[in-house]
Amino acid sequence: MGAHHTPRIVAAVWGLLVLNTLGSAGAVTVIPLPRSLIQMVTMGALVAAFALALAVNPRVRVRASAYVFLLTLLLVPSVISSADLESGLGALFRCARLALFVGTLWLLSRWWDGGLTFVRHHIRMYFAVLGTVVAGALISPGAAMPDLYGGRLVGALWPLTPPQIGQYAAVVIGLTVLLVLGRQADRGSAAVVVVPALLLLALTHTRTATLGLLVGLVLAIGSLLMTSSAARRLFAWTALCAAVAAVGLGSALQAWFLRGQSQEHFTSLTGRAKVWDALLAAPRTTTEYLFGAGLGDKSFGGLPIDNSWLAVYHEQGVTGVALVAAVFVVLGGVALLRPPSLSRACAIFLISYCGIASYTEAGLGDASPYLLHLAVAASLLAAPAAAAPLPAPEVRGRHVPLRARKPEVA
Repeated sequence: MGAHHTPRIVAAVWGLLVLNTLGSAGAVTVIPLPRSLIQMVTMGALVAAFALALAVNPRVRVRASAYVFLLTLLLVPSVISSADLESGLGALFRCARLALFVGTLWLLSRWWDGGLTFVRHHIRMYFAVLGTVVAGALISPGAAMPDLYGGRLVGALWPLTPPQIGQYAAVVIGLTVLLVLGRQADRGSAAVVVVPALLLLALTHTRTATLGLLVGLVLAIGSLLMTSSAARRLFAWTALCAAVAAVGLGSALQAWFLRGQSQEHFTSLTGRAKVWDALLAAPRTTTEYLFGAGLGDKSFGGLPIDNSWLAVYHEQGVTGVALVAAVFVVLGGVALLRPPSLSRACAIFLISYCGIASYTEAGLGDASPYLLHLAVAASLLAAPAAAAPLPAPEVRGRHVPLRARKPEVA
């Protein structure tokens, strides 16, 4: 197996990584699933992913990747802060999970060659997850849109929250649209993916995912304007539709965006700002400032942090924040230096989406869908693998250079 060929088992490994990062906390499902059972399934998926990746890459051939290297360095503050058990044994368990996650990415890096293989895996896996959301909504509409979440769409078969569903839908939509622009997917099959995903995104009322999708697509399509007439047409039509929607549907869009919240509640980011202020004001030792308090459940004072940068600061300190910032600097810098291409556009979309989502969602410091999104971006920005040279033909036991080989007479 050369680096130019991706075994089918790699798709299974990617699907198991997606399953691992779905999480175990969320909505009440139609069939009650104990959290311990869900955690066993998700952790078992990660162990299986690592085992399969090792089986398909037994010689542990990897490609140099600044992204995975930085994630490996992120393990250092994670272990240092978790070793004193201040956050309990769960912190060490999360460190082991992150180590297995990063190790699996190292094993898969052998097939990162700048192609679209992992983009297709990503779309298929998350579209399958969205399929479970649709199935849950059809089986039990009441459970899929409970009052607890203000009537927003949740996972009724697997405990998925509205922000999770919105994130998966936005990423699927964005990548599929870019594949159509790059003529790597036909419009009919793309519509089968994009239309239901748009409906699910609308039903989740997830502002962060919507904003990330729009900004990410604008930046990604903008990177193709000079080389793609389809991108220029879509950009023009999008600008026209946005102007019409702003004039004719302004009040409806505002109502959807506010989700019935007061202006004060909206400006405080649904109460997140209070948690952030308390976290920043909390006293810390020098060790906690440098390396954090240990990997936890991304909460402070019993409330979710909902900000990747503050969650990393709390759990992995300023060292972790510097490493996560380096991830964006490296990936963004490489993307800017690459010539315009579809792979570059998809990478720009994923990087910008994760950057926007990091403000109101946690996950950049631990095994999460956001790290998978960035892993796809890293695979897209990897240099194509060099083709293996053809063996020289032998004539009467001697090697003859290819240029000296005479054509055979039929």
